Amino acid sequence: MTEKQQTPSIHIPAGFVMNAAGHLVPEHQVREHDKLRDQVACDLVDEAVMLHNALASFKARALADIADLIRISGEKYGVTLGGEKGNVSIFTYDGQYKIERNYADRVTFTDEVLAAKELIDVCIRKWSADANPHLRVLVDRAFSAGRNGQIKTSDILGLLRLEIDDSDWKTAMVALKDAIQVNGKAVYIRVYKRVGSTGRYEPINLNIAVV
Repeated sequence: MTEKQQTPSIHIPAGFVMNAAGHLVPEHQVREHDKLRDQVACDLVDEAVMLHNALASFKARALADIADLIRISGEKYGVTLGGEKGNVSIFTYDGQYKIERNYADRVTFTDEVLAAKELIDVCIRKWSADANPHLRVLVDRAFSAGRNGQIKTSDILGLLRLEIDDSDWKTAMVALKDAIQVNGKAVYIRVYKRVGSTGRYEPINLNIAVV
């Protein structure tokens, strides 16, 4: 089977492999299909780790190069491109490519979000039959936790954009705003290619889900 790095505290004798339950199994007792599956998984993991490291290296280099460009611009012209911590776009000389550095707030919600949910439920119960059923679905979706147990920020913030002339709803939106907590910033590097001779740019996706 595939050679794997062993955990320092675990010694696997020659001729044995460890299964998912942590038991040592003689290698000759492992089915050939299990060996094939193990080989495919390990090969893909090895390549994924290399890609992960390459992306991390690219991001670090891109941030450093953009920071250097901003510093040089400031020294030479007395201006900055978006500031040291601001959003900035840079283009190739022919305009074919664009690179963006974007900062975004990391938003979480305090326990006050539960009060906001209850206030919103009060509104929906009050409106009862007069309420559009799609609003109930929208609210339930906004407050439902994802696979990691976290509430999806964009869905919650979407409720704040609803214009509903109701005093209870407005109180609920105040509670929702009070529940918003910013915990630092995330920085993104995005790369784009111009579409033909137009002014429109398409992303060069670095997300495995969209390539």
